[in-house]
Amino acid sequence: MSITNAFLPCVVIPCFNHGATLASVLTRLTPFSLPVIIVDDGSDLATQQELNRLAADNVGITLIRLAQNSGKGAVVIHGIRVAAEAGFTHALQVDADGQHQIEDIPRLLDEARSHPETLISGQPRYDTSVPKARLYGRYITHVWVWIETLSFSLKDSMCGFRVYPIAATLSLAARQAIGQRMDFDTEIMVRLYWSGTPSRFVETAVTYPENGLSHFDALYDNLRISWMHTRLFFGMLPRIPGLLNRRHQKHWASASERKGLLGMRLMLAVYQRLGRPFFTLLLWPVIAFYWLTGGVQRRASQRWLRHCQDYAFQHGIALPKPLNSYRHFLRFGQSMLDKVASWRGDLHWGTAIDFAPGARDIVKQSRPRGQLILASHLGDIEVCRALARQVSYLTINALVFTDNSQRFKQILEEIAPQAGVNLIPVNNIGPDTAIMLQEKIEAGEWVAIVGDRTAVNRQRGGTRRVVWSSFLGRKAPFPQGPFLLAAALRCPVLLMFVIREANILRVHCEPFADPIVLPRATRQTALQEIVDRYAERLGHYALKSPLDWFNFFDFWSLPGEEHSTEKKE
Repeated sequence: MSITNAFLPCVVIPCFNHGATLASVLTRLTPFSLPVIIVDDGSDLATQQELNRLAADNVGITLIRLAQNSGKGAVVIHGIRVAAEAGFTHALQVDADGQHQIEDIPRLLDEARSHPETLISGQPRYDTSVPKARLYGRYITHVWVWIETLSFSLKDSMCGFRVYPIAATLSLAARQAIGQRMDFDTEIMVRLYWSGTPSRFVETAVTYPENGLSHFDALYDNLRISWMHTRLFFGMLPRIPGLLNRRHQKHWASASERKGLLGMRLMLAVYQRLGRPFFTLLLWPVIAFYWLTGGVQRRASQRWLRHCQDYAFQHGIALPKPLNSYRHFLRFGQSMLDKVASWRGDLHWGTAIDFAPGARDIVKQSRPRGQLILASHLGDIEVCRALARQVSYLTINALVFTDNSQRFKQILEEIAPQAGVNLIPVNNIGPDTAIMLQEKIEAGEWVAIVGDRTAVNRQRGGTRRVVWSSFLGRKAPFPQGPFLLAAALRCPVLLMFVIREANILRVHCEPFADPIVLPRATRQTALQEIVDRYAERLGHYALKSPLDWFNFFDFWSLPGEEHSTEKKE
């Protein structure tokens, strides 16, 4: 496993005057060999001295000291920031008072390892030591949380024994002020849920030690919690449509194409008669309409951009700005025009479109046989297909899934009939199709196929032929078909991405394999390595231009199994 995709947890312990119990907590943590970050929240002198001794006597402990008491929430976030700077991916929060069942840590970490983009929380199982007022008060919070999320999936929002995905947590904390004291645990779980980070729960015993030290202030903390629920309730109101639809997201292949044939014709008529500036001016309100009415696609766009921001934050990658879902929709609308303009001859090399360094030489190199392009729904490979002959008189055949874009395809072919030439449907690739493609390759033509969309239909036995690979830090399903086809054709394979950078379309092209080889004895291993490499390069280019990502669905799930994490909670 590479460092980029590694699961690297640490322990974060907030501490305020718990010197008497922390030594026992650290002793129980020892068998797990986890790095520990202790954040002293302005404790008294006796506690400070005890923490100094513990840090000196135990290897793997980092002691952070705050000058004044800031509250549990502020301390936990501070500890998570320190963990992020040290390169950790997940932070296991453990309280310093000894309430938590430390021995359940392996179960929480196993769950976090299996669901790295999810908040993993303990679900308390209390014994007779729990104060009755605290126990009954939790049920009031449970009800409010179910209202604030319109879901029963958050089973307990007050347990401080949890594993935070660091990137998503710090991304949220950078965007949104969160309660810093006893309101923290509940508020951050609800807001993470709102932003697309679900929670999973592991049942664990919680014991209130005899004569234990509690910092819960019955008056002020109850007022803080009441004010928190007030904020969350009113914050929930504008999110009602999205929350209600959380369990009804559709995969791309099962979603019908948005209507608007007349509108498309009108928009393209404006372009033909008045040019691109007027088309762009009209595009803004049109896209605003589709953005407001396309709830499923809008939420998919927002989740995608949040994931890119979280991943980029965790890995110190600078993303182009501004990034928001409306501009994402707008970029998609502009790409539709780029298709038309390229086929009409209105796009020209060097002005509207150009090559990344080295890409032109790869495209223009002379070969007696054709090549296969592994493309994607990142950017617009169709532009390259239209302009190929301007570069080196290439013919690029495209294997396409057309059922979800019939209206636009119809309009495109009305304006530029040549756009429909060399299109090959991919609904059913059989031996005849493979033989035809082999003939085109032998004739020196190129074939383009996307490697980033799985079929909606299941194979015999109820399974889908996919390879799960890490994409931007999270497992995603990739279809086997394109890679098996590439191996069967035994021709050179290129990666090609056409994305917008600095107001110009830029063609990125790089050799991928010559050819793809899948030995029978190690076929599955070799296929996994090929898909892993494709997923890594796809993620690399996606971060160069996140708005050029035209997969408006939950990319990390299979058709019909979206949000399976929530369903299992």
